[in-house]
Amino acid sequence: MNNLPAIESAEDLLDYLLNWVTTTGVKLLIAIVIGFLGFVIINIFVGWIKKVNEKHNFDKTLGKTLRNLIKYGLKILLVIMLLAYLGVEISSIVALITSIGVTIGLALQGALSNVAGGILIITSRPFVLDDFIEAQGVKGTIEDITLLYTKVRTPDNKVISLPNGALANGTIINYSAKTTRRVDIDFSISYSDDYKKAQSIILDIAKQHKLVLKDPEPTCRISAHGDSAIVLTSKVWVKSEDYWTVYFDMFESVKTAFDNSDIHIPFNQLDVHIVDGKGE
Repeated sequence: MNNLPAIESAEDLLDYLLNWVTTTGVKLLIAIVIGFLGFVIINIFVGWIKKVNEKHNFDKTLGKTLRNLIKYGLKILLVIMLLAYLGVEISSIVALITSIGVTIGLALQGALSNVAGGILIITSRPFVLDDFIEAQGVKGTIEDITLLYTKVRTPDNKVISLPNGALANGTIINYSAKTTRRVDIDFSISYSDDYKKAQSIILDIAKQHKLVLKDPEPTCRISAHGDSAIVLTSKVWVKSEDYWTVYFDMFESVKTAFDNSDIHIPFNQLDVHIVDGKGE
């Protein structure tokens, strides 16, 4: 308030306002216009980078992270430059931001571990966007990766946010890392049935399925002599995206073929013997 000139009349007030408008007011207006245009230009620039990434099939995860860093970094830099233009002491702002950062860091130590985990995930890339993974007891498709959380969309369309700290330090199964997968299915048949005939049926169904790969060739062998059944295990290779289609098709087709060929799928049975104790 000591910087204000002595205002003793309406004329003094008018002179002060005119002086403020022609000096500070003009600078403030220029700063607002530059800030608005700067934000628009930054958004356009980041959008252009996104189009270039998509055109050249750049890694989605790394590309999105870099775009966010560029966008927010440029906007923060622009705000600091505009504050300096308006005469605000930048060193005090930097000191304030530093002190706030230290305070937040002490209060959010758990969140910092998530940030470290996020950086580790983004750099080491155990998975990328659109991969199907299993981790922390959750299965789903990677929808978004931020510094704090990784968002996973489950097959029933729920979105689960996994903390990056726990995720980076836990076991991750990536079902999309390879282009092909093997479908292993067990089929049980009765001991009285012809197992070679059952093998032939399973192999014929697998070889005729249009989504089953010819190389490696489908196989079917006895894998166990169960208590009440012979277990036949079929192994077929498919493209990763076709896994569940082939999995369910094999079960349905083999069941139908077994029924038509009089091959029985046994179920547990219990024989009860009643002992007559009258002669005791």
